[in-house]
Amino acid sequence: MAASEGTHALDPSEYIAHHLQNLSTHPQTSIFDIHVWNLDTLFWSIVCGLLTIIILGLAARRATSGVPGRFQCAIEMLVEMVEDQSKSMIHGSRRFIAPLALTVFVWVALMNSLDFIPVDLPGRVIGWLGLEHALPHHRIVPTADLNGTIGIALGVLLLMLYYNIKIKGAGGFVHELLSAPFGSHPVLWLPNLALNIIEFAAKTVSLGMRLFGNMYAGELLFLLIALLGSMWTFGANLSVLGFIGHVIAGTVWAVFHILIVFLQAFIFMMLTLVYLGQAHDTH
Repeated sequence: MAASEGTHALDPSEYIAHHLQNLSTHPQTSIFDIHVWNLDTLFWSIVCGLLTIIILGLAARRATSGVPGRFQCAIEMLVEMVEDQSKSMIHGSRRFIAPLALTVFVWVALMNSLDFIPVDLPGRVIGWLGLEHALPHHRIVPTADLNGTIGIALGVLLLMLYYNIKIKGAGGFVHELLSAPFGSHPVLWLPNLALNIIEFAAKTVSLGMRLFGNMYAGELLFLLIALLGSMWTFGANLSVLGFIGHVIAGTVWAVFHILIVFLQAFIFMMLTLVYLGQAHDTH
């Protein structure tokens, strides 16, 4: 099990708390504190974003009309899947939205896939490099941080507002906010506006919370499974069950988590398309 300050062995609670702590600019003192920046979340989000650009850029450059390779086939399958989904939801130009959905899927899938890295490996690497004092905490899964997922969801919210104004015009969008869903009578303007604001807020929060909840739970389960392995003392006693449980549970959960990683990326992409498709519709 990891040690704190080089000598003190962490108990299970300290072990989990240590691995769930982000590398922040300063400690967070309230539920909402805009001055706190989780540097590890920002770093790995940017790394995965750049990797997404590189992967899709290589696919575009290496595309050929001849017999495609495995890489091109995989990207073409993704493009076809995203195009089919966007075609059924977006009633208008998809020139920007379809590539956006593809980028969102690959980006979120890459960030989720960082959860496959063994939970203690980042700490081991930091220790080998002698950076344990500079980097006392480090989480490498951006989507297991609520700040990261809500940040992406806020980007989707801005796109929803942009397309509502672009498709309906500023006046049309304001009219829809005041007249839907109960009607355009002036008495109903305030209830309509309140409900529409709540709807936009609920979409944003639920989009970020759904991804965060699934990835955070997966990360926590990996930590609990890692603790099973620490129970094994190499003795001829029941502690060997900890090692057996560690191997079996770790293998089963890792295989199942592959589905969760890509399913959550797919759901996030689909909800993005749904919300942008709703922005193209008028009441």
